[in-house]
Amino acid sequence: MFRISSVIAATLAATAFVLGLGLPAQAADWQRVVTGKIEIIEIDKARIARGSSGITGWSRILLGREVNDPGGVYNAIHAQNFYDCDGRRFTTLRRAYFNGDALVREESVSRQRANRVQAGSIDERLLNEACHARTTGEAAEAVSSVGLDTHDPERPSAMHADMRTLAEGAQLRVVPVADAVVKPVSPAPAATPAPAAPAVAATAAPTPSGERPRHIMLPAIDKAAADLAAANAGMKSAAPPPAAAKPAAKPELRATAKAASLAAAVQAESAGDRRARELQYATSGPRKPARKKPADEHAQNPPSLAHIHWAYEGDGAPGNWGKLRSEYAICDKGLRQSPIDIRDGIKVSLEIIRFEYKPSQFRIVDNGHTLQVNLGEGLAMHVMGKRYELVQFHFHRPSEERVNGKLYDMVAHLVHKNDEGQLAVVAVLFEKGGEHPLIQTLWNNIPLDRDMEVTPAEPIDLAQLLPENRAYWTYMGSLTTPPCTEGVLWMVMKQPLQVSADQVAIFSRLYRSNARPIQPTNGRLIKESR
Repeated sequence: MFRISSVIAATLAATAFVLGLGLPAQAADWQRVVTGKIEIIEIDKARIARGSSGITGWSRILLGREVNDPGGVYNAIHAQNFYDCDGRRFTTLRRAYFNGDALVREESVSRQRANRVQAGSIDERLLNEACHARTTGEAAEAVSSVGLDTHDPERPSAMHADMRTLAEGAQLRVVPVADAVVKPVSPAPAATPAPAAPAVAATAAPTPSGERPRHIMLPAIDKAAADLAAANAGMKSAAPPPAAAKPAAKPELRATAKAASLAAAVQAESAGDRRARELQYATSGPRKPARKKPADEHAQNPPSLAHIHWAYEGDGAPGNWGKLRSEYAICDKGLRQSPIDIRDGIKVSLEIIRFEYKPSQFRIVDNGHTLQVNLGEGLAMHVMGKRYELVQFHFHRPSEERVNGKLYDMVAHLVHKNDEGQLAVVAVLFEKGGEHPLIQTLWNNIPLDRDMEVTPAEPIDLAQLLPENRAYWTYMGSLTTPPCTEGVLWMVMKQPLQVSADQVAIFSRLYRSNARPIQPTNGRLIKESR
């Protein structure tokens, strides 16, 4: 599903706004889906939202231990997923990492892609829970229509029989709320089997010993939803039986069989498999296999622009960026977009860019669009009276910029940001020649999976990424990837650096072409150092 696992129960009112969900304040309603020897996977019934094209919901994995990574220490991971119930697919939208109730960090999944749910998997359990859930309004309306008594304090809204951990040596039984049943306990049948007869409506009766069955009380909102689901599935609640009862199905047998199958799968899971599952839950799944031909891909998954992630080819190609999301509209409509073909610049005495680059630790990630290098604080440049701090740099092949129509083999974009939130990008062009030592250090640490960060022990010296001649072209443009934000100060170094053919080929193995097409200049002023 997605690569690692995160979270702990935090008040939804706080979590929703910290994560930027904009939801009304309400209590979280975490319900367990899987219990392992260490980890617990749950889904929040209170944050299941039904839309016209699918369902959005939050799930979490409680790791049962602390994980230390460069972003902080966490012991739980929350994941927000979009579920295509009819297509049996899910897409992870964002993740949040928690340590106890404290939010460690949050992130949107940079490469959102639909994943087909495998039969019998934990992903299938989560999808079924999300797709079978009912909202508060739906449950209340349905309960009213079938005349269920929602005020009977003696009747549990759902029963989870024998809900024990695997560590206790008992077989795991997981009964989702939608399939929950109040199952009466009756004396054992006689040795001679009796002919099958129409079932009579069940009533909540005590066990032979006089003890009531053990149960878990759930919030009132889910009580109504569970009873409604039970009614729709042909199950009988503890209400008095109707005059003429239809033959009752036995969904508890089906639920027990499904739970037993799931328990066997969890019990058989090795420590290595469990780690792989956690990694998959917390990130974005294994590296995507070789891209299918567009015709085959479209035949299996007809395009719907509302859920297509931006890319450099196919339905998410640059020509469609402005149609994918409303916030990407400027990609089509903007008048100061990048990259451009740099020509007819005005030669003036431009201010020298003062770089404050020094050896620094780094983290490299394959984000699904490029190889990106994230850096710590303290690396900056000064230009035009402002200080811009280096945030990250990444690569494109071929160069996105052209100079008098000429393309270069690669380009590095060094993205800076000042205290006012303004962006400035320094572009360093590369042409084939000798091997570049800093590039080789980066390539040595390319992650094995997408969305996985590698943090090497050896630092890099960013000064090696700058040419000796600091002359440059400058103009006002935009980000070259969605959301194509304008108002970005661009400085393109005039002297290209060298990179070996092997180094270009290595990048090409990952990204054959990840350059946005040239955008109209629209009369913009271009200045260059003389």
